[in-house]
Amino acid sequence: MSKVDHAKIEEAIKMILEAVGEDPNREGLLETPQRVARMYEEIFSGLHQDPREYFTTVFGEEHEELVLVKDIPFHSVCEHHLVPFYGNAHVAYIPRNGRVTGLSKLARAVEAVAKRPQLQERITSTVADSILEMLEPHGVMVVVEAEHMCMTMRGVKKPGAKTITSAVRGIFASDARARAEVLSLIK
Repeated sequence: MSKVDHAKIEEAIKMILEAVGEDPNREGLLETPQRVARMYEEIFSGLHQDPREYFTTVFGEEHEELVLVKDIPFHSVCEHHLVPFYGNAHVAYIPRNGRVTGLSKLARAVEAVAKRPQLQERITSTVADSILEMLEPHGVMVVVEAEHMCMTMRGVKKPGAKTITSAVRGIFASDARARAEVLSLIK
């Protein structure tokens, strides 16, 4: 069952259109409120997901070396302006006691965290902290690179500017060589 109030979104979109001087009854806008409500349900579907749920299934594997999934595409919506930002996440961890998770679970966690009104910094730390809590690895490192439409289409208007954030936990925080290995593999 959807937790999204479509009728409320539709009414709000009609009000926004009127507030900017548009006619919500114009042919091209007649179904816009319904389309926006469906879109919001999709792009904010992560609001009711806990990224830690993806790490409840672990496998015992004789592996305590680096695991890195890089270039995980994502899109999110800036909570300050409600415009998109998008980019790639890179997620690395070193398993402890052979506790590994499915590679797709790393990408699913990124997606769940990104699909809500969000800040890039929060995506980065939430993914890292979820892995740390659930898998108890030697270390976790998450690097997120994104372009923010709030910087591209408004305000400073600098298309192509990338914001990079990182969350470094465990061995990656204390061992510069381990951290450097991940960064070199990402690039």
